[in-house]
Amino acid sequence: MKVVALIPARFASTRLPGKMLLDRTGKALIVHVLEAVRRSGRLDDIVVAADDARIISTVQAAGRKAVMTRVDHRCGTDRLAEAATILHLADDDVVINVQGDEPDMPAHCIDQLVDLMRHSDAPMATLATPLPSATAGDPNRVKVVLAHNGNALYFSRSPIPFDRDTTGRTGYLLHLGIYAYRVGFLQRFTRLTPTPAEESEKLEQLRALEHGFTIRVAVTEYTGGGIDTPDDYEAFVRRMARTAGS
Repeated sequence: MKVVALIPARFASTRLPGKMLLDRTGKALIVHVLEAVRRSGRLDDIVVAADDARIISTVQAAGRKAVMTRVDHRCGTDRLAEAATILHLADDDVVINVQGDEPDMPAHCIDQLVDLMRHSDAPMATLATPLPSATAGDPNRVKVVLAHNGNALYFSRSPIPFDRDTTGRTGYLLHLGIYAYRVGFLQRFTRLTPTPAEESEKLEQLRALEHGFTIRVAVTEYTGGGIDTPDDYEAFVRRMARTAGS
């Protein structure tokens, strides 16, 4: 089983245009992500799947691999599927989808996903982390409920499970946006018909559950996130400056 980290990198961004190439730290954001992913010891290869020649050039200048994909993909998963085809990955190979705007992704998260795929027959896996009750109502923080065997029961923007008696004892899990796919399933997933819950919640992973596929989930302690806004990037720049000065 070959394990490849594929990093989808789209140039256009509604809230932070061209963010993959922002370089006020001295390195483009996408290069920071590559450096974070390289710390994993479970990967056979790392490839950026981009839609813009400027991203390709930046990645190659950093000595890393990149492939050009179409600009009209609806989502990063479709971009991954095209990249897997370009790279001639086998159906039983595993793709780790690390978002191109997550420079703080720790290696242990990637390693956990690889281990999940090696020790289960699930077609897809992802991660979650404990979420304080005070922030569970935020619809931008996607929650997941798990079965005892670690499989996902449901993902939602609403606080689930619902604390009907307001006991305050409900334990929430925040879904983290990193995935692992078996390549054969990845190709099949992109051809599945969108489903009602997926379209209502605007959560693509629900398509897999609604079509009856298993999503395996591991719980980790990582609480970071992606860079979506100018404020997020400013905070990242300040954090990198503190690290460099320490």
